[in-house]
Amino acid sequence: MRRAIYPGSFDPITKGHLDVIERAAQLFDELVVAVAFNEEKKSLFSPEERVEMIRSAVEGRGRIRVAQFSGLLVKFAKEQEAVAVVRGLRAVSDFEFEFQMALMNRKLLPTLETIFVTPREEYTYLSSRIVKEIARLGGNVEAFVPPPVARALAERFAAAGSSSASSS
Repeated sequence: MRRAIYPGSFDPITKGHLDVIERAAQLFDELVVAVAFNEEKKSLFSPEERVEMIRSAVEGRGRIRVAQFSGLLVKFAKEQEAVAVVRGLRAVSDFEFEFQMALMNRKLLPTLETIFVTPREEYTYLSSRIVKEIARLGGNVEAFVPPPVARALAERFAAAGSSSASSS
């Protein structure tokens, strides 16, 4: 079985991520969408919430599995018996960092390939950071994320707004 891993924080998952997931899933027997957990990074959603949002977004699509990991990606890839890591490239600015990571991963695990996938043009500007900022400021994010994610963002920022209003 040819298995690949698409790692990321996915905080939250966007339609750009889903585009990469759908196309990468066609290239492999199985694609593991791997939600990274980093204690030092402040995330809006817990790893469990992110896993659940991704599962609901890819429900019914075969050959896609969602998992959570922490630590070295190459260790997780080896445990999963993956042959490749999938990385999305939106712009040239993404390339330098991703290229460095690919070379380091290859140094650590020479059998692991990195496949770069570019999203459709309509998603090249999209990032989780931008989506969170729009939602935080009360904007409509339904064009950028699956409906359950849009609802989760609205609820999270409504709760944050009411707790900051009550502490004033």
